[in-house]
Amino acid sequence: MNQSPQNIFETAHRIVIKIGSSLLIDANGQLRQAWLDALSQDVQHLLAAGKQVILVSSGAIALGRVQAGFAKGKLKLEQSQAAAAIGQISLARAYENSFKTHEIQVAQVLLSLEDSENRKRYINATNTLNTLTSLGFVPIINENDTIATTEIRFGDNDRLAARVASMINADLLILLSDIDGLYSANPQQDANAKHIAVIKTITEDIQLAAGSSGSDYGTGGMVTKILAAQISTESGCPMIIADGRNLHPIDALAKGAKSSLFLAQKTQTAARKKWLNATLKAKGSLTIDKGAEAALYNGKSLLSAGVVKVAGSFDNGDTLDVINLGGKVIAYGLTNYNSNDATRIIGKKSHEIADILGYAGRTNIVHRNNLVLIKKSL
Repeated sequence: MNQSPQNIFETAHRIVIKIGSSLLIDANGQLRQAWLDALSQDVQHLLAAGKQVILVSSGAIALGRVQAGFAKGKLKLEQSQAAAAIGQISLARAYENSFKTHEIQVAQVLLSLEDSENRKRYINATNTLNTLTSLGFVPIINENDTIATTEIRFGDNDRLAARVASMINADLLILLSDIDGLYSANPQQDANAKHIAVIKTITEDIQLAAGSSGSDYGTGGMVTKILAAQISTESGCPMIIADGRNLHPIDALAKGAKSSLFLAQKTQTAARKKWLNATLKAKGSLTIDKGAEAALYNGKSLLSAGVVKVAGSFDNGDTLDVINLGGKVIAYGLTNYNSNDATRIIGKKSHEIADILGYAGRTNIVHRNNLVLIKKSL
């Protein structure tokens, strides 16, 4: 199998792209409008090729601090939060206006690292992103810096992008940066530094090569990108670090521009299964009919109509065993409903759920992206 950056890029269907603030915002704290317009055209090319695109964008604090009149240098927590609140509006408007010229609809989603660690919030965030991409929208994800309860840490958006890639089973994560990949040493300090095109595993030597360099406006150096690579590749998603400084960086990458590729360490299914096994104990079970069982093996989500029995006491976001009519556990996954609501809607069609529960819930009990099959076939 060809595991070159260009081949992986070409075959990827769902792509997460992280945009560093130093690419989007210039040294004076002003938006690089021409760069953003070129990026929007790149995204249009991806969408036209049938791909789904999710953007994780820095830049709110960099924009907001200028509007707030804050001087350059490290900001206090409350200043960072205020700058984020101010800058998020400008950033969202800039994306909307730029992408609109190419008839691309965008949606703003504010997330934090905690949203990918808390089970209920994880489910809600994943379902929202899946819905947006299925509708043809491009989610623009920002770190929710305004209400952060801990200090805004270096590189959070690198790691947030990796968590997002894991959450939505992305095929590729691209970190656009102010450097064209990983080197054996800091190329700004060592003339003999060699570019590393493909990283099969993240060894101690790779971690040492990352150094500790950063850019003026971005909060992440190469170290945080290595941390992001660990998260992404361990979840089954390859990651590319690419130079985003010039116009049309994604088009350039598609044509084979210089970059560093971190290969996935396992398949997405294996990674998801390991994560569910290691962190979440089943709180209950759903017994399903033969039609629902067949649907699961065909890659479908578990709908309420195919469930014949609910057992256990559980909340939405909990892990459940999925049992066939023969009494065998064939899968497990994260539920969108608590046990009380699930019991009320079993055997019912999705369009009946709102009338039964009094609110418009999810159309499925367990989404296919949050479900792992453990029995191979009927």
